Amino acid sequence: MAEYGKILLIAMPAFLVLVLLEKLYGLFKGDDTVPLDDAVSSLSSGMTNSLKDVLGLSIGIISYEWFFSKLALFTIENTFIVYAVAFVAIDFYGYWSHRFSHKINLFWNQHVIHHSSEEFNLACALRQPISSFFKFFTFLLIPAAIFGIPSEVVAVVLPLHLFIQFWYHTRHVGKLGFIEYILVTPSHHRVHHAINPEYLDKNLSQVFIFWDFLFGTFQKELDDVPPVYGISRPARTRNPFKINFQHLIILIKDAWRSQGLIDKLTIWFRPTGWRPMGFEEKYPVQKIEDVYNFPKYKPEISKGLLYWSILHLFIVMFLLLDLFSRVGELPFLHLLVYGVYIFVTIYSLTDLMDKNKWNWIIEASRIIGLIAIGMWLGDWFGHDGVLYVMAAYQVPSFFISFSFRNISGFEKLEIPQS
Repeated sequence: MAEYGKILLIAMPAFLVLVLLEKLYGLFKGDDTVPLDDAVSSLSSGMTNSLKDVLGLSIGIISYEWFFSKLALFTIENTFIVYAVAFVAIDFYGYWSHRFSHKINLFWNQHVIHHSSEEFNLACALRQPISSFFKFFTFLLIPAAIFGIPSEVVAVVLPLHLFIQFWYHTRHVGKLGFIEYILVTPSHHRVHHAINPEYLDKNLSQVFIFWDFLFGTFQKELDDVPPVYGISRPARTRNPFKINFQHLIILIKDAWRSQGLIDKLTIWFRPTGWRPMGFEEKYPVQKIEDVYNFPKYKPEISKGLLYWSILHLFIVMFLLLDLFSRVGELPFLHLLVYGVYIFVTIYSLTDLMDKNKWNWIIEASRIIGLIAIGMWLGDWFGHDGVLYVMAAYQVPSFFISFSFRNISGFEKLEIPQS
């Protein structure tokens, strides 16, 4: 946990810089693919996921360490070859866990956030789940355990494998010749994120594209079929918490409403999107029928609110970096409370972008939380004087939110279109 926090101290600012560079490059080329409101939502999602992981708020059904202790035929020394083998094993694990996430109702809930953006850019690569409280697919690493790949090697390679997947979330890179037959490229991944019928559930590999060739899920990007991005049941929100649980809420409601016991028990493991017979008519859910003709989610908000949201995002990032730098120093209870404050802040930030006129109530709860932390600790988690800085930020934040309580205040100026 502490080691991962230290890695994120470097990775998070680096990802942000790359997102900004893609924005600037798009503006320079006259092809801006990074709308600011969507980027704020994507970056906020990445922050919730990294915070959840650093706090250890997920449980492995069976850990890799257990598989290693029970199944390893021999132990291999930590050499370059071991890391290379581990990387391939993790990529195999990534392909199949990714495929299960696309094909099974319950597991789609923890992956839908990644596909929820109706754009395709480096920022949307950071849309990662907060709803994945349980790690179901560790069993896919059994081959690595059998061949004696040490758990500490897997712990190093897993985040590296994840970070490598960042680069190919862009529309600014075309096809890359022979590399298209070896690695997942931007062209491959544009197909994967598309909701065109020709492209659905294709190109599930994460680093090496040959898994798709091998298991029959490859689809090249067609010149006459431009990818259309998003999910077939559109999220219609900037709030990553709401996006993370929308699909699960539909499943819970459908299971509750089902008359038959079989449907109640099996809906979780049916193909993604499956609903009991007649539910589409009786309990309709918005669904995109024509992928080339549907309105994108683009609420008109003032430039002032957009710029405040960007500033607020940077404040959240500084708070996160402070928390990450102090993992191992602060007691876990302090880290947990700090994390809850940041979670609520991100919720409030993205909720305001959805033009929720009751957002000021969430901001009021943050002020109450700030006061409670001050009374409990007497400072801001060991930082003398920072409590006053937090108050100087929190009080204006409340009044800014309160000033947007009338819907008309949101609609004065439209966000510049990309």
